[in-house]
Amino acid sequence: MLISTKALLPVLAALLLAGCQSAPDNSDEPASDIGKLSPFVHSVTLDNGLKVIVKEDHRAPVVVAQVWYKVGASDEPDGKTGVAHVLEHMMFKGTKKHGVGEFSSIIAENGGRENAFTGTDYTAYFQTLEKSRLPISFELESDRMRNLIVDDDEFAKEVKVVMEERRMRTDDNPEARVYEKFNQTAYKQHPYGRPVIGWMKDLEHLTAQDIRDWYQKWYAPDNATLVVVGDVDPLETIEQAKKYYGPHQPSGIKRKALAPEPRHQGLKTVTVKAPATVPYILTGWHVPVLSREDPENDWEPYALEVLNGLLAGGDSARFPKNLQRGKGLVAQASAGYNMLHRGSTMFLVDANPSAGHSEKEVEQAMLAEIEDLRVNGPTQKELDRIKAQVIASDVFQQDSVYFQAMKLGQYETVGLDWPVSDQYVSKVRSITADQVKAVINKYLVDDNRVVAYLDMIPIDPKDIGKKHNKGGMIHGH
Repeated sequence: MLISTKALLPVLAALLLAGCQSAPDNSDEPASDIGKLSPFVHSVTLDNGLKVIVKEDHRAPVVVAQVWYKVGASDEPDGKTGVAHVLEHMMFKGTKKHGVGEFSSIIAENGGRENAFTGTDYTAYFQTLEKSRLPISFELESDRMRNLIVDDDEFAKEVKVVMEERRMRTDDNPEARVYEKFNQTAYKQHPYGRPVIGWMKDLEHLTAQDIRDWYQKWYAPDNATLVVVGDVDPLETIEQAKKYYGPHQPSGIKRKALAPEPRHQGLKTVTVKAPATVPYILTGWHVPVLSREDPENDWEPYALEVLNGLLAGGDSARFPKNLQRGKGLVAQASAGYNMLHRGSTMFLVDANPSAGHSEKEVEQAMLAEIEDLRVNGPTQKELDRIKAQVIASDVFQQDSVYFQAMKLGQYETVGLDWPVSDQYVSKVRSITADQVKAVINKYLVDDNRVVAYLDMIPIDPKDIGKKHNKGGMIHGH
């Protein structure tokens, strides 16, 4: 599963903003005080440290339950990359109470859907069910929180599945290989330089005991957040959470903070040779994320979000308008930025040059668009349009209980409290043209830039016609 730039929807944003605010957090209230919770989003921390967040949405008789663990690929030690993702797979392989595959069968028999995903900063599991079936999710998910069985034979089979997944998603995918090498170059002293799925040499040497140790260390109520969104009674839901999750003992685990990647001095470049038929270039800059630690500059991530939209947010954005349709330089060009990380992230732009145009030519054209924004800034009309699109995308995601839960879970798991998510619309609205210029001047400079090129080599005839997914930052079960 790929985390990508939001699909931008340029309509009705202003009409829908009023209903997006949630009430203040009550996370400091003990579970016995749940009667005092807010009528919108309800938050309580159980005695064992599990944070429970419940959001009411009564538009359909469905509910989504997600358990987010505060552990991901960035927590892995050297030589054990991929362990978080392999455990995600093993979580479907049975507990002391439920056999191999039984979890998924029970969910399917009750008309539900379930899956999981691993990222740099978190691992999460979810089920979507008819509202009366929520206790089934709680029973199953709470059981595997502490009672997983990691069988040697099941592990041996599943790690091979992950290795094949790596071959398909990365090793056989030229753009994914460029992305992987780009990260390795951008993050020399930071765990974000390692792939979520793991290096193949590490996967080959992982053991079942590695998985058991990782599970015992990180999977505990005081390192998790339970998010429930849907047609539920919040007080009943919290009581059910206490029933199923409450008996688990806390682990006392404390997650270490990520040390920042040292500031780069000079442009870094890398070239990846790979069988391919379409050229590709990826470049990016180290930029900040949303953080509690820098309140004075907390507007910067929102300015970067707007910049992302100015460059690639819809058909009228600069890349598709000027580089694709205007000059015919690219088959596609995009931008990407995600403000929700524990550590710093990259502001990315990439492109597939059109026939007859080189990667270097396209690189200069993309940089020229950014330079124009640096010097002249966006027009007010352009800024208003992009703000409306970015805001509308956020608003329309509220139609999905799944994405509502995703938003709450992500904010909590990267170290932000969920009420911060309510500031998104007002913060984006407040961004000025000068602030867009300011983040470009501060961060989008060559001394802070990394660029990766694809050096195409002929494809073996037997591989022609293979279907490859683009490389992703999050891998699902």
